Amino acid sequence: MPMEASTLRTLNQFAVDLIQIPSTEDLFWYVAQNVVGRLNFVDCVIYQANEEQTDLRQVAAWGDKNPFGRNILNPLIIPFGRGITGKVAQTRRPVIVDDLLSDQNYIPDTRPARSEICVPLLLRGRVVGVIDSEHPDPQAFGDVELEILDTVAAMTGAKLELLAEAQRSAQRYRELVASHEQLSEEVSARKALEAKLFEARRLESLGKLTGRFAHEFNNLLTVVLGNLEVAEADPSTAAARQGLRDARLAGERGAKLVRDMLSFAQRTRLNRVDADLNLIVAGFADRQPATCAERLAFDLRDGLWPVSVDAKAVDEILKNLVENALDAMGREGTVVIRTENVQKLMTEEPTSLQGPPPGSYVRLSVVDTGAGIPRERISQIFDPFYTTKPVGSGTGLGLSIVQGLTHQMGGTVTVVSETDNGSTFRLLFPAIK
Repeated sequence: MPMEASTLRTLNQFAVDLIQIPSTEDLFWYVAQNVVGRLNFVDCVIYQANEEQTDLRQVAAWGDKNPFGRNILNPLIIPFGRGITGKVAQTRRPVIVDDLLSDQNYIPDTRPARSEICVPLLLRGRVVGVIDSEHPDPQAFGDVELEILDTVAAMTGAKLELLAEAQRSAQRYRELVASHEQLSEEVSARKALEAKLFEARRLESLGKLTGRFAHEFNNLLTVVLGNLEVAEADPSTAAARQGLRDARLAGERGAKLVRDMLSFAQRTRLNRVDADLNLIVAGFADRQPATCAERLAFDLRDGLWPVSVDAKAVDEILKNLVENALDAMGREGTVVIRTENVQKLMTEEPTSLQGPPPGSYVRLSVVDTGAGIPRERISQIFDPFYTTKPVGSGTGLGLSIVQGLTHQMGGTVTVVSETDNGSTFRLLFPAIK
């Protein structure tokens, strides 16, 4: 049977809030109090495993174990393999106990219970904790409750993986910064260390993890929204209909967060149609504020061949390229946006990331007269998190998104640039004839 509307609404809200939870401690307390505690469970205790994988410690709770705030009454430490929670940690399999009076593994806590459900928290196949709930009545838990806690555990595990990778990346960065300070007086050592700092800032592993997390998170939202559609088919009361609308809104907000992450991970789904690039560029120009529009010039050739693109994706590409161009030029200079039909290979572009095969193309160019890009940096500019802007002025994802969206639409992107002579970004899209 499908989940209730209130359950789906709580899971959707969890999906929306998940991205912003900053630490493991905050995550465990949020899950205990704001997720399990709102899903009709009268009790919840979250255990965290130690690094040695020998013990479980109670670190968050809801119900009798949580008298107020973030306090746990008599927090227990349970060895792996002992009791119900210890055996779940050891076997990595969820358990439902219908009657604890007949289970020799039961370890009483604050108040004797009659039934219990327990699911493992996994991180890359390793047990990092357990979610446990008890109930004063026998046979209080079934397949629905198991599906709910399995979903909560999967979402929690994915967030734990992201937090762990972020901590490792931050530690690597701090270590490199400390080394850089120690060797800053030696020019040759400083240059070598700057290269290592660049590698740390790229955080390639974090980018891959973000893509994987977004994909799994999106699958969870798909399941939740699918159940909502089933429930919407026959709402019984006005309150239920309002609840469904709230849940759907929360789900759509969560999906929007995923789409933003997928844009960076270059896995977003595009809506490609046959289009005239001149019309897309004209629409982009109409939406620019006056301060930006007065610094734009256009050279749009007539008779452009149609191309198969997503108009919103092209708009996003232009926004990123124009912002970069204006930053490179400072307060003076004009950005030229040019379109034209081209034939065969673009052999005049020595820095091409991947040369297109012979054929017919429409070329979209963005030209500035700014500071230009040093030759040794051109191969790095499309890397995620690479930026020359001051801290807080840019994420370093703009050109990575430009490259990813262009490739998804079957195109290629190249850059020609010289120090003090500006840059020209050229995008080639296969023409439709």
